[in-house]
Amino acid sequence: MLRLIVGFERRVSNDTRDLIFRVLFSSIFLGLGSEHLLDDRLIQHFMPGWVNYPMLASRFSGFVLVISGLSILTGYRIQLGARLLGAFLFIVTLTVHVPGVFQVPPGIPADAAWLWTVFQRSNLVKNLCLFGVCVHLTTQAPGRFSIDAWRARRASGERTRPGS
Repeated sequence: MLRLIVGFERRVSNDTRDLIFRVLFSSIFLGLGSEHLLDDRLIQHFMPGWVNYPMLASRFSGFVLVISGLSILTGYRIQLGARLLGAFLFIVTLTVHVPGVFQVPPGIPADAAWLWTVFQRSNLVKNLCLFGVCVHLTTQAPGRFSIDAWRARRASGERTRPGS
């Protein structure tokens, strides 16, 4: 395993590493977004009581996650996708996971409260890490294996063509 990692940056181009990063990073959002859209019973079950329309909230969340994930995966307007995703993560983290660390919902048995707390802490830390990556992505341009790079190459080729 160590042999695979040592020298990876010399053997694999920046553009390929960017693509690998975008595929891996976006996979969590595409997977969770799909779950919100296709089968959200468990997600609705764990939503805080103050959410008045859990199905609507779940579907909207799924839409944001899938659209943002696709933006990052394809490299299309990646800074906008990262901003949208970052805003979503910030709101969900502050309104759901931070309170969830300090409050156990009434339906959870006392002997399982520790599991709820671990679940919320894990999601809190995960979301903070993902938010940090989104902040970083707002300053990055995707590599050549992206829609934005393809569009830029196409636009520059059209402008330099004789007679254009």
